[in-house]
Amino acid sequence: MFVPRRKVRIETERLTLRQPVLTDHREWAGLRKSSADFLTPWEPTWADDHLVRKGFSNRVYWAQRSIAQGTALPLFLIRRADNTLLGAITLDNIRRGPAQAGTLGYWIGEAHARQGYMREAILGVVHHAFERLDLSRIEAACLPENHASRGLLEKSGFKYEGVAQSYLQINGRWRTHVLYAALRTDRRGRAPGL
Repeated sequence: MFVPRRKVRIETERLTLRQPVLTDHREWAGLRKSSADFLTPWEPTWADDHLVRKGFSNRVYWAQRSIAQGTALPLFLIRRADNTLLGAITLDNIRRGPAQAGTLGYWIGEAHARQGYMREAILGVVHHAFERLDLSRIEAACLPENHASRGLLEKSGFKYEGVAQSYLQINGRWRTHVLYAALRTDRRGRAPGL
């Protein structure tokens, strides 16, 4: 099992991707709250304690355990120019053995969307996953009508693979998702119809 010896930090052109820490709570909660209308159509229903310090503390401890156990890589996007939190990206459900795969999820604050930050973060995490974690496959899913997320995945080298019925509960109901994947050695080319 992969167990990191130190904190994970990925540097991209404009960003530092690092694990969350307890002192991030105020900025994280402010960003999530100000972006709620932008985020909630695409996310699971927020728990009652979603924005409170205790709920955030639980997230930070989960992140620490997951990184130590090699089961997930939850990271915050920090813009280096001004040390601002922009969003988060998580490589979750890391599977070893014959699979060598993980599932990618992400969100960005509304004020920071469509500026190339998430594509930069995805490329950094995928490179880290293939080169440092020795994964072979990164999967991602999004709602069919989420054209921004679909475009982001496609521009980041992910290929459309199909549809999963009732894949996740989003905004309180089971929703079908479209599935994408990036492979370490991808010879598939562009999927038909995309």
